Amino acid sequence: MEALSIPQERNSIQWKQLWSLAALYGSIVIGWIAYQNYQPKLLEKFEFTDFSFALMVFQGIILVVTPPIAGRLGDRYRFIKGHRIPIITAGMSFAAMVFMAVAFTLFSNPGEIFKWVLPILIVFWLIAMSIFTSPALSTLELFTPVDKLPRAMAILTIVANLIYAIEPIIVDIIDYIGAPLTFFAGGTVVFISGYALKKNSLTLFKLSDNKENDRPIAAITLDTQKSRFVYIFFLGLALGLPTTIMFNIFPDLLSARLGDALSGMSGKVMLVNILVLSALISLPVSGLVNRIGLQRSFWGSFVLIMICVMSIFFVQSTGILLVICLAFAFMFTSISVSSLPLAMSLSNYYDKVFCVGVFFSGAAVPSGILEAIQAF
Repeated sequence: MEALSIPQERNSIQWKQLWSLAALYGSIVIGWIAYQNYQPKLLEKFEFTDFSFALMVFQGIILVVTPPIAGRLGDRYRFIKGHRIPIITAGMSFAAMVFMAVAFTLFSNPGEIFKWVLPILIVFWLIAMSIFTSPALSTLELFTPVDKLPRAMAILTIVANLIYAIEPIIVDIIDYIGAPLTFFAGGTVVFISGYALKKNSLTLFKLSDNKENDRPIAAITLDTQKSRFVYIFFLGLALGLPTTIMFNIFPDLLSARLGDALSGMSGKVMLVNILVLSALISLPVSGLVNRIGLQRSFWGSFVLIMICVMSIFFVQSTGILLVICLAFAFMFTSISVSSLPLAMSLSNYYDKVFCVGVFFSGAAVPSGILEAIQAF
């Protein structure tokens, strides 16, 4: 069987592949927004509200367990097929299929018996989205030199933060077109963006008899090290904690602490401003991260961001609170652009995709716990 291999090492980011990955990542973010918007509505419409807690527990378990499994499968395909693209394609196709199945189920307005298909499809959707996310994001190393990984992550951070910033507009559009069309459009977008990533990524390879060919374009210097699985898991946990706080606690907290001083501005609008600011400074911050180093940038930012969070509860001065919010935006950006590159640098070549899955498993823990508590 002929395998695929990467041509000679490149010293610059392959922008076509990066933007394809950014488009897929953006579709994942939009998919999560659609899911979070419609999940409680569908549970209420089909009288499944009594299962909200159980579904949140299942969701947390799926999002913690599935990424490492998908990563292990991705690594296996790297050596069987010559690259990790098959597992990405399989996950993307499965996710698109589940999107379409949900859309069809909602279009058909299922009766008492068939409505039980819906929670099963929701669980399948969670699994499908998790299957290809880790292998897809792990392709970042294939078309980005090691010293430019923070810059590439800055692009993904910009895309994600801007999409989350316009979430109210996306939700209005989703509500306007309705659940069936939303899931149909979601399946279409995931399939198209996944296909674009597959098509553009395959151009990085060429036919060869070399079986070990799915290598990053930058020089490998860490192949002999042992993958630091526990450390990588805690890196994800350290990213997931401030992310969960920002999206789930900040809106109400900032509204209570700053709402009156800012002419009644809602906490959600303040969060939008933080996200937009984070997107705007992502590229400059990625350059600073490169100069300081991934380890120092990540852990220094994590410590400072937790100090910012604690300070918001106690500081009374409006001016100081605004400075703390600005500092939070800066530190959150630093963590976002340094975390995944740092996790990749601590993984052995043979465990690369699995380690990315372990990283996202850790990142899912804080939100899974909080959402289960809220549902309870």
